Order: sequence, then C-alpha cells, then structure tokens
Amino acid sequence: MELLQGYRVAVTGVQVLFAFLLTVPFAVGFGEVDATGRVLYYVALFGAALASICFIAPVTQHRILFRLGQKPLLIRRANRFGICGALALALSITAATTLIVETLLPDAAAAATAAAVAALCGWAWFVQPLLSRRAALAARAARGAGEDRADPGEGPDGEVTGGSGAVPRETAPDRDDR
Repeated sequence: MELLQGYRVAVTGVQVLFAFLLTVPFAVGFGEVDATGRVLYYVALFGAALASICFIAPVTQHRILFRLGQKPLLIRRANRFGICGALALALSITAATTLIVETLLPDAAAAATAAAVAALCGWAWFVQPLLSRRAALAARAARGAGEDRADPGEGPDGEVTGGSGAVPRETAPDRDDR
C-alpha cells in the first residue's frame, strides 16, 4: 500500500509533464527550435513515456497476478520499476527544464540549469536515501543480524521481509525478474 501511495504522487507529476510535452510540437514556435532543442525535447518525451510505463507496470502486474501468492515478487518488481521510473522522470524533468531555459537564456544558463536540476533530483531521490540506507544497514549489522525484523521491507541481504520473519530471495517464486 505504501508503495502504491508513493506512486500516486509520481504518476501525477509524470502525467502533467507528459501531457505538456505531447502538446509542444503543435505550438506555433516549435518550428524554430534548433537541433539541440529537438534532442532535448526527444529525451524529455522519451523519459516521460518510460516513466509512465514504469509507474503503471506494477499496477497492471498486480491485477494479472492477484491472489496467486506472488506478493514478494510483485513488491520486488514494483520497487525496481519505481527506481527506473524515477530515473526516467529525473531525465525528463532535466531535459524539459533545459529546453525551456535554452529558449530564454544563453547556453551557459541552460547548461547550469540542467546540472542543477539533475543534481537536485539525484540528491533528493537517490543519493540521500542511499546514504540513509547504508547507515541503517550499518546500524542493523552493529546490533546483530536477524534482530528487529518487525517492519516489512527488504532486508540487507535482499530478502523480502515481513512482520513474521524473512523469506530468502532464493526461495521466492518466479525468478524471471532478474
């Protein structure tokens, strides 16, 4: 449930960005966009499409695999799709923002904007949580392996955990997601 709630926020952002990007080629001034701008537009559009696919895939797979005992598999896949979707969304946001800034300001400002947007997405969405994950895993290892498994999620060795213990990845059904 928590995973799907997070997706709702991301999907709304992707939908708004994708809808905007789909209208851009039909705008009056799009014919004046230079080659660099067209590449940025393509990257932004492709990134938004890929993000949409990644954020919708877990919902569709859940519907198809509903009540077949595939929850650990679905959670692993949804997590991976979410990370891929976030990467694609970061790429799309960066390219779209750069495209707009490129039309307003000199190329140096567009490049600085691209770097800043990419850095902010990278920090907030990937680096900061990975640093927190590393610290949490180190703290868990310091306390001793196997303790405090009450919270569902993924354990340090990649096993899917739940309130009653861990299910090692090797015993999880359907390993076609690798």
